[in-house]
Amino acid sequence: MHLPTLFPRRIEPRIAEAMADTPVVLLAGPRQAGKTTLVRQVAGSGLRYLTMDDELTLLSAQEDPVGMIRSLDRAVIDEIQRAPALLLAIKKSVDEDRRPGRFLLTGSANLMALPTVADSLAGRMETLSLLPLSQSEMEGRTRNWLDSVFAGQLPPPGSAARTDDLVGRVLRGGYPEAVSRSTARRRTTWARQYIDAIIARDVRDVSGIEKLDQLPRFLRALAQTAGQMCNYTQLGGQVGLDGKTAAKYISVFEQMYLLRRVDVWARNRLNRVVKSPKLQFIDSGLLATLLDLTGDEVQQDRTRFGHVLETFVFSELLKHTTTAEGEYRLMYYRDADKVEVDVVIENAAGQLVGVAVKAAATVKEADLRGLKKLAGLAGKDFKMGVLLYDGDETMPLGEGIWAVPLSSLWGA
Repeated sequence: MHLPTLFPRRIEPRIAEAMADTPVVLLAGPRQAGKTTLVRQVAGSGLRYLTMDDELTLLSAQEDPVGMIRSLDRAVIDEIQRAPALLLAIKKSVDEDRRPGRFLLTGSANLMALPTVADSLAGRMETLSLLPLSQSEMEGRTRNWLDSVFAGQLPPPGSAARTDDLVGRVLRGGYPEAVSRSTARRRTTWARQYIDAIIARDVRDVSGIEKLDQLPRFLRALAQTAGQMCNYTQLGGQVGLDGKTAAKYISVFEQMYLLRRVDVWARNRLNRVVKSPKLQFIDSGLLATLLDLTGDEVQQDRTRFGHVLETFVFSELLKHTTTAEGEYRLMYYRDADKVEVDVVIENAAGQLVGVAVKAAATVKEADLRGLKKLAGLAGKDFKMGVLLYDGDETMPLGEGIWAVPLSSLWGA
């Protein structure tokens, strides 16, 4: 049997910490990101393992959730979004016995979006996120890019900063199964089946949407707009959906951890700023598959690569938020004059780091417009501007703005 390579996951010590003082710990993230492997490792022999992907176990959970939970002392319950009734039974059990580390749950849908859940486990459950592998996890690095930059330290570039290496990383994405496959064709086959399986099985579990035939076409339409502001009516119109239905479908894809709506950064006084969120996919490999973007095409013409690279950078930064010491929020900036910053990172103190992404090895003055504008608007809260580009050197560009190699995302 072919098993994906096991990479050490940066979230693992966080799970152990949470289990030591919290009754219920939920590890949430997309299917096939490595949750099951990780929780089985963490649980060891001390916790019973149940998965809701097993039909008999699922039937038992649906027919007698209280009975099932009563029969467990400490347990791992995998894919709990398939049996949300268990959550109320867990609440009842935990209220009677508050020992820490009783239940370690995994969910491939955002359980907090299910109405009953948020209320029932408030104060009893800690949620951690496991996204697909980050580049630094693949390289065995432990430095957190966000913590470093907010501490005023620019991470060094990774050793392999060649263009073909970058293109390969972006098109491969971070799903362990895709990473472990040796050819682009095999990775694409896996990604297509993965998308089909999620739509056929999981969407129905979390949304009650019966007519699934429009979803694959709509997801492809969304892929064309990755990194751009979303106009639901316009997007839906491309596949014959009204704006309201389109917004509902986007919420479902968000719940499945396929994509994320990114809010615009704004100070109240900036009424000229465009207020629409923009859409980013969580994995650049899946996005490349939906766009039918290949390495050969990128070598001949980099036009479409820029948007997928921006998704890749957003995704890497998002993964770093899940294991950082600090609390960070990812947004973007765009004003009525179309001056833009791809990612605006805000820490808990309201300080900002702006990140612009450039697919080329040369940097021009025009590339700095957005970062300079953001620096002016944020004033003393502006910590640093980083232009991530496809080169090897870290260079100052004045006014707290730096050109930094993209490979710093997985550097030493």
